[in-house]
Amino acid sequence: MMNVLLVEDDIDLATTIVDYLELESMACDHASNGLMGLNLIENAEYQVIILDINMPKMDGITLCKRMREIGIDTPVLMLTARDTLDNKLEGFNAGSDDYLVKPFAMQELIARIQVLGRRRSGETKRLMVGGLTLDLTQRIATLNQQPLKLSPTALAILEVLMRASPQTVTRQQIIQTVWGDDQPDSNSLKVHIYHLRKQLERYESSISLDTIASVGFVIKETAQ
Repeated sequence: MMNVLLVEDDIDLATTIVDYLELESMACDHASNGLMGLNLIENAEYQVIILDINMPKMDGITLCKRMREIGIDTPVLMLTARDTLDNKLEGFNAGSDDYLVKPFAMQELIARIQVLGRRRSGETKRLMVGGLTLDLTQRIATLNQQPLKLSPTALAILEVLMRASPQTVTRQQIIQTVWGDDQPDSNSLKVHIYHLRKQLERYESSISLDTIASVGFVIKETAQ
């Protein structure tokens, strides 16, 4: 089942969309303003995010920019009542992947969601947490511009942690994302985390990789 987030302040329209998506076997969370939407985006996984442009507390353009800045590459479909080229360009420049003008047919909305759900957005090419950078195209990690010697598996683990930063990622979430159904032996994750932490400790920085007892791991920037 595809998980979709709808950020829309028009409650009547939001209710209609959520009900229609459920008929299409799509699970849809709803946020009525941009700040609420950002909180959900930072704490849950979605295949597609639908953003209204004009919203209270944080508009769709700002929210989309914020998503891309923190490394979230989930495809974004913008909804707006303004059908001008400038409006569309503003949305695309903010990092959106598609654009739908109100009013629209629900069948078209579903079709666009399905297309976006089959791919990840190409907007995010680099993740950054403080001085720690992960180039997603070249698969190279650097700390304060110094290269880190990491295996492909360690890079995959680092990507999971950086995408979630500063939130904690559970052991099971890391294992599922990195290894999928090919579950590693019980010690593999521990060994990779150990080597990843050793690489990060080679250089003086504000980045820490912490173990949260009985939960998982978190990578974050700490005050120096």
